[in-house]
This record gives sequence, C-alpha cells and structure tokens, in this order.
Amino acid sequence: MWTDGACKGNPGVGGWGAWMRYGEHERELFGGEALTTNNRMELTAVIEGMRALTRPCDVTLHVDSQYVMNGVTSWLVGWKRNGWRTGGNKPVKNQDLWQALDAELARHSVRWVWVKGHAGDPGNERADELANRGVEKVRAET
Repeated sequence: MWTDGACKGNPGVGGWGAWMRYGEHERELFGGEALTTNNRMELTAVIEGMRALTRPCDVTLHVDSQYVMNGVTSWLVGWKRNGWRTGGNKPVKNQDLWQALDAELARHSVRWVWVKGHAGDPGNERADELANRGVEKVRAET
C-alpha cells in the first residue's frame, strides 16, 4: 500500500489517496475535505487505506510523510501513555485521527517504509495522483 496527502494551501482544500496492490489485484481510493491541513490528509490516507482491508492483513505501507512515520514509530506509544499529551504536556494535534489510525493498525501487521516524495517511486507517484484527484473532487463539489 502507498498513501499520500495533498493540500492546496495549509490549511486549504485537501485530498488523500491510497493505492493498494496484492499480486495482480489493485485498488485506488481517494477523497478530500474543503478545509484541512496536509498532515490531516496524510493521516486520513493511511486510515482509509487500512479501513478498506476487510480482514487482518500483513501490509507493507509506504508513506512519504515524516509526520506519519515518526508519529507511528516514535511518538504514539508515549502519547497514549501520557493521556494523549505531548512531552511538553500539550494536547496531541490531530488526536482524533491518531486514535482512528491506532485502532486500524491494531487489526493488521504493518511494515512501515518511508519513501522520498516526488522522487520517482511509482507507488508514491500514483498515491500523489490520487490525492490530487481528491482535491479536484472537492473543488468540483463546492
């Protein structure tokens, strides 16, 4: 699975995309919001991709977001332990999405792979295209 988020303005119109591949099977997901942030769209892409899996799976998840990668691999355990407070005792930003992501991750075995965005990774480029389709969908609806 490859995921990406996009935002035109930050905050602004945002989109998210997820491209999933298993053997010869592929699935594309995308959507967006009229007023959001890039970080929220990056998180939403992962959440929606994971929600689309109908049974527990072994997932290799490619993201280009340091925010998502660091959140999951370094910060999440501490946030939960501290009652969703940061090390500086401030509320965790995007707590609603982090909690939704945490619940989805509990269903699956996930191997996280960070990829550099816009650097030619075919899956990342496809996820980026889907995220931008999400932006265009929102613009067409408003």
